[in-house]
Amino acid sequence: MIAVLANPAAGRGRHRGLLPGVLDRLGAAGATVELLTAASAGEAEAACHAAVRGGARAVVAVGGDGTVHRALQAVAGSDVAFGIVPAGTGNDIAAAAGLPPDPLSAASALAEALRDGRTHPLDLARVTTAHGGTRWFGGVLAAGFDAVVNERANRLRWPRGPRRYDLAIAVELARLRPRAYTLTLDGAEHRLPAVLVAVCNTASYGGGIRIGPGADPADGLLDVVVGAPMSRRTLARLTPHVHRGTHVGDPLVTVHRAREVTVAADGIVGYADGERLAALPLTVTCVPGALRLLV
Repeated sequence: MIAVLANPAAGRGRHRGLLPGVLDRLGAAGATVELLTAASAGEAEAACHAAVRGGARAVVAVGGDGTVHRALQAVAGSDVAFGIVPAGTGNDIAAAAGLPPDPLSAASALAEALRDGRTHPLDLARVTTAHGGTRWFGGVLAAGFDAVVNERANRLRWPRGPRRYDLAIAVELARLRPRAYTLTLDGAEHRLPAVLVAVCNTASYGGGIRIGPGADPADGLLDVVVGAPMSRRTLARLTPHVHRGTHVGDPLVTVHRAREVTVAADGIVGYADGERLAALPLTVTCVPGALRLLV
């Protein structure tokens, strides 16, 4: 059985009409396709866990990084194969995995991989919270200005859509200040002020923003991108470079690589794959080959 988790609201609903075609193409693999039903993110995650416990051969996420993130919690570290049909606003994890950007083409590629029993090991990041809880992510953990913007945007009730994030950026940019961080990289502690800290398993987030351009989800390491204290004007100057991934050449930006990272700072909630996790401190461990990705 192939369990399919689909988010009809992903990508602002623009791929909603493609779901029957996606299911038909997945069914060409010769297995029963079961569409999981859920009314909330929590229910979606629980449905994936139930499918895995019920013996699903594979779990396929149809949506963006948020949908992928929910499904990952059920398959990480298991023998269950995982597939992605990119149908969200941001499809950064699918792009890092080299999957076709077109949903129907991706579904056909997954069906072929299922027929052939072909999977590729991919690293995942395991997060441990201060209270001992654990979560997995496939892309990027935001723990600086970007996380603060996300938290602000989630508190806003107006405006809706992308303009909510534009307003959140404007508000937090006006309040921009460096935070006192403690980074522990493979046991070595560093205390430093910073405005941006991102822990990257893959190169991009937010629909192609290449925050960690050198991150490789198959090298057993995490890239930790740190932005030193800077003015609002300097941050605005760097923003186009961040989109292209050329910011890492700026002297205000430092990149570290480590297998395990603890990020600590006051007043910041971490976001991974665009999803709210928990307040810092967070410990992130790279787990090589934790995902059996259908490719």
